[in-house]
Amino acid sequence: MPVSRSTALRHLRRLLLPKQAIPRVIGVDDFALRRRHRYATIITDAETGRRIEVLPDRERATLESWLREHPGIEVVCRDGSATYAEAVRRALPDAVQVSDRWHLWRNLCDKAQLEVRAHTGCWATINPPRPGGIREQTTRERWNKIHDLLGQGIGLLDCSRRLGLALNTVKRYARMPETQALRLTPAYRPTLVDPYREHLRRRRAEEPAVPVTHLLEEIRELGYTGSANLLVRYLNQGRAEGDRPVTTVRHAGRLLLTDPVNLRPKETALLEKIAAACPEMTALADLIRDFAALLKPAEGNDTKLTDWITAARTVAVPHLRSLTNGLEIDRPAENAGLTLPYHNGRTEGVNTRTKRIMRQMHGRAGFGLLRHRILLP
Repeated sequence: MPVSRSTALRHLRRLLLPKQAIPRVIGVDDFALRRRHRYATIITDAETGRRIEVLPDRERATLESWLREHPGIEVVCRDGSATYAEAVRRALPDAVQVSDRWHLWRNLCDKAQLEVRAHTGCWATINPPRPGGIREQTTRERWNKIHDLLGQGIGLLDCSRRLGLALNTVKRYARMPETQALRLTPAYRPTLVDPYREHLRRRRAEEPAVPVTHLLEEIRELGYTGSANLLVRYLNQGRAEGDRPVTTVRHAGRLLLTDPVNLRPKETALLEKIAAACPEMTALADLIRDFAALLKPAEGNDTKLTDWITAARTVAVPHLRSLTNGLEIDRPAENAGLTLPYHNGRTEGVNTRTKRIMRQMHGRAGFGLLRHRILLP
């Protein structure tokens, strides 16, 4: 059918939207029309994922007005937005507000990462820097030079000129409080030299000045089929001396936040060392494990959350202590999220579908057409 785009849009907008019955349990979430500038609100049936309404903004008055016009709602699932919480409280004072468990876990993850970074000096000692790590040595030297100049009162621009480095590079090093934060995990691919690593390490320990050509002849007799250049790169990268890659803050945090069932034996052993590095890390690992157990809804989790908050406030983990202050602000909704089976997962799925629609029709006919396409079955 050869028709213009305007005709196609006109016929699309003429399609009648289905009349939606207001469910007992709804999910409320926002999505970006233009990131960091304009947002809209999506309302769904939290039990089935059916789209109910799309509001043109995420203001309190807009959601409050819609809720007053649609009575009968008993449960509202939402994230930690104070705007949505106030709108529901004003329009539906008897409704139960349920804080989404995924957002609770995400908040804990962010605070846990900050706590892991704060104790880098404790757990980083379990993975000492590699003697042959050229990149790490260069990084440490640059950090020392930059911070020596900064300590003398020299500005960032003058530092970059004196050291011959880009200004952004100097800024990045200046923001890092200590060299341990500069350790990077090398992302190496398997090579033909890997099976002969132990032999190379032993020979270089016995005779540090052994020529590479001698090592090449020795491992070729053992079955090495690679080139000499590959062996030279392997040795220059320090891969023969390193017992294991250096653990980063992100890696250590991931081990703490991953379900132990999903960890490999090597990762489990490393996690035990990280958790035992200092009393604070031990307490952090225990608190993360106890909080993860609360994310499976069950009666009595609200009482267990109170005990968890008390335990988090008695140990020296200031970032988790700030998390507990936020939990107390929205405590009724969090109690409902940990004890009731409702959640906002289906609403998040609708948001993902909405992003696909926006990529297909970005800039076409404005918010009206977007709302129409979201609500069409």
